Amino acid sequence: MTTIPRLAALALLAGLVAGCSSAGGGGHLAAGAQGPGAAPLTVEQLAAKVGCTPRMQVNAAELRTGYCKTPDGEFFVTTFKSQAGKDAWMDAAPEYNPHLVGPLWTVLSSRKVLDLLRERLGGDLHLTDHRTKKMRVVG
Repeated sequence: MTTIPRLAALALLAGLVAGCSSAGGGGHLAAGAQGPGAAPLTVEQLAAKVGCTPRMQVNAAELRTGYCKTPDGEFFVTTFKSQAGKDAWMDAAPEYNPHLVGPLWTVLSSRKVLDLLRERLGGDLHLTDHRTKKMRVVG
């Protein structure tokens, strides 16, 4: 089960990835698009969908991370400027399982919390390291 210290370590790792990333690409600082041509969602917009005002942990050019605590539980919402940035983050943090993944965003928490959040956010539930052949995606 994911613990708060592990979640905090992930936020720190996200900041390090953002500082070291040379990924280019256009787009906004944030998150998953709702449909073709739609603007990507921000950390704040994703958090609002689940009744949270996020406490920002990382506010970098390549990614943003906010911490939320709701009746559903505690979680981190991270949005990415580019797909390359999201891919780099996922490659750097595979041990943080499970996570909910959408277009240019990810949410990290326990499986129980992610199941509740998925009802409102959508996305795919990644249950293991996405780089392994045994990865299980629920979606």
